[in-house]
Amino acid sequence: MTAFDLDAIGAGLSFAAALDELSATLDTRAAVVVSAPPGTGKTTLVPPLLASRSPGRVIVTQPRRVAARAAARRLAHLDGTPLGARVGFTVRGERSAGPGTRIEFVTAGVLLRRMLDDPGLDGVDAVVLDEVHERALETDLLIGLLSEVRELRDDLVVVAMSATLDAARISDALGTDTLPAPVVDHEVPAFALTERWAPSPAPRLDERGVTREFLDHVARTTTDAARALTRDDPTADVLVFAPGVREVSEIARRLRDASGEADIRELHGRIPAAEQDAVIRGRRAGEAPRIIVTTSLAESSLTVPGVRLVVDSCLSRHPQRDAARGMTGLVTTAASRSSCVQRAGRATRQGPGTVIRCVDERTYAAAPARPVAEIAVSDLADAALLLACWGAPGGAGLRMIEPLPAASLADALTALRGLGAIDDQGHATADGRALARIPADPRLARALRDGSPIVGARLTAEVVALLGGDVRVAQADAAQALVTLRGGRTPDARRWRSDADRLERLAHPAPGVRSDLDGVGLVIALAFPDRIAQRVDRTAEGATFLLASGTRAGVQGPLAAVEWLAVADVARAAGRAAAGSGAVIRSAAALSESQLEQSAGHLMTDRVEAEFTGGRVQARRERRVGAILRSSAPVRASAEEGRDAVRRALRRDGLGLFAWTGGADALRRRLGLLHRELGLPWPDVSDGGLLDALDTWMAPELDALAAGTAVARLDLTSALRRLLPWPEASRLDDLAPERLEVPSGSRIRIDYPELGDPTARPVVAVKLQECFGWAQTPRLVDGRTPVLFHLLSPAGHPLAVTDDLASFWSGPYSQVRAEMRGRYPKHPWPEDPWVAAPTRHTKKHAAG
Repeated sequence: MTAFDLDAIGAGLSFAAALDELSATLDTRAAVVVSAPPGTGKTTLVPPLLASRSPGRVIVTQPRRVAARAAARRLAHLDGTPLGARVGFTVRGERSAGPGTRIEFVTAGVLLRRMLDDPGLDGVDAVVLDEVHERALETDLLIGLLSEVRELRDDLVVVAMSATLDAARISDALGTDTLPAPVVDHEVPAFALTERWAPSPAPRLDERGVTREFLDHVARTTTDAARALTRDDPTADVLVFAPGVREVSEIARRLRDASGEADIRELHGRIPAAEQDAVIRGRRAGEAPRIIVTTSLAESSLTVPGVRLVVDSCLSRHPQRDAARGMTGLVTTAASRSSCVQRAGRATRQGPGTVIRCVDERTYAAAPARPVAEIAVSDLADAALLLACWGAPGGAGLRMIEPLPAASLADALTALRGLGAIDDQGHATADGRALARIPADPRLARALRDGSPIVGARLTAEVVALLGGDVRVAQADAAQALVTLRGGRTPDARRWRSDADRLERLAHPAPGVRSDLDGVGLVIALAFPDRIAQRVDRTAEGATFLLASGTRAGVQGPLAAVEWLAVADVARAAGRAAAGSGAVIRSAAALSESQLEQSAGHLMTDRVEAEFTGGRVQARRERRVGAILRSSAPVRASAEEGRDAVRRALRRDGLGLFAWTGGADALRRRLGLLHRELGLPWPDVSDGGLLDALDTWMAPELDALAAGTAVARLDLTSALRRLLPWPEASRLDDLAPERLEVPSGSRIRIDYPELGDPTARPVVAVKLQECFGWAQTPRLVDGRTPVLFHLLSPAGHPLAVTDDLASFWSGPYSQVRAEMRGRYPKHPWPEDPWVAAPTRHTKKHAAG
């Protein structure tokens, strides 16, 4: 087999100078990190270097389909062989590779699903992960999976490459517990870059997204700069970065209106592959100067030749998770500074260049330093299913760059359990493995599988292709969008038909099934049953719907008149379209009652809901679809339903729901002191203890409440006595009596302490004369707890507080006696009160 000619392939590429260092590193280590600036040739040179070192296939991943195709075409051209022979590619829906292919460029998603069928990657000797700095979710997953494969295959070479790499983190993930992967760092002198600032007088963003005024500003800035550039260098082209496809089209339209001589091109994932390839190939001599308007597609993974000027909106579109609503959608925000640096670098690939940023320097400096990794903000259902099929639920045991976020992972696992894709332990079921092999989100895969027998394979495939694509749905009407796509000749329509054809081949058709647009809602509901929605409010401007998940969202247009919707896409939003709900429905279809039952049976409930409110149990029979209440009627609660209602109310609101009489409160305090001082078997009568033992001490009362008895009529004293331990209960009055007999013969009520205070004492408020004859303070609970006396004057006014009568008699009493004798001369004030027992005369006056 003829080897790759690295000298010929690397002619003019600066990374050729780093090949010897990389080769020497690979002689000793099978996992290497390569860091080199864009345009140096690492994507072109590293794969053939690896292919020259071993006979097996080299797999190279790219984050985007257009990049995989472009890289394969370029390398095949430099190798002088037909595309699909020694060098080929495989992307979703398109393949140009064969048994003899040595280097195969693929998207990360293709390799992930290939590994489910071939975990050991038989016949593959090396894997190159390109553009790792973009932190695409699928690339992060591959790093974890390949690290595990390498534990079983020490001959498998893994190279991670990037332009701006957090080398230390990648090195740790690809290395071992004791030794990180080595880093080959290739630096080259950069061509000079001139930075210019062109802030817009109008805001870049409002509640609807990118403003028209800002798009006008970007187009004007580009037109003026392109004219000046063309006068100085007729061979130079312009690259304009916009956040999304809509903005690319809007800017391109404005440029065509204003730039009659320039060739205006669009570059994004929606245009046909042939048009993408034409942009990447560059222009021939004599052709008009080009202005290429692109998304982040051309930020780092593609080389667009001839570019000397970059106009940057400094905006980007990325997924963002709304944890409160449990949804993930695309949002437009300020691009990170590292992304802007990557974009600017496109102007200096082949010589000095200029970047014009459509913001001021302060706004640019306030942007985040780096983009957020997709793993932190994306819907993780697909990732979680792949990991479950791999045998590492949630990524357990894998050397990931960073773990999957716990909250997002929990939501993903809940969704997968609802699909029957994983079991309670998080492992993939047979259904889950089948869904994972369909190249779509697991929810869309489920809709394709379950919808085909009901509404037909073609319609199901068309709907799934619509939901899985990036097609803008006018007025949120998915059914009308299908009608438009079926008759359309636009790139969107062509791409959609291709995706639908591919998905139809994966479906299981049922003969004789009649398909019509009435089935669109059913397919959507099969994919997203938690987004089934019922209209709850309607105005002249639109309607508000309540989703089964509990989210509210607004919609305008014809769908506002529909009672039930199957919602495919909902996102956070403000303004009139959201109808004050904080979210807007972007894609949906009408749903019938019968389709509702077909698609969301597991969310439908029919049960009695009993609540304890206003001191009584009230119950209603409710039929629900998730959070949506379909019907409600009053009914009489059963005994168990009533008891459950009371239990829930008590656990929610506490024992304060009950009317505690003085006797019940006193008994509870007595028991509380005994539990504090003696512990078990005396019961814990704190709020928590009583709630835990609710069915032990309150069973009859719960039954009475469930039967309609008012809470005020409950006898809680009797209920508490059920907690008394036997035979210890016979000593209750000895250990913690209700009243204390004082030397005068009176029986004074003991005020026991509140629960929860570990040092509080039982209190007796008594006139001082009635304690004459007590030398020591009496103690309760077998002598463990002294009584705290509030000693009162003959008129009932406080004189002293003490829990040590002996100390009081020998000290403070003499001062009290001196002050009180003149005020109360008819009452005894002996000098030795601990000896003097009260006489009948004393009792008479003491009783007062």
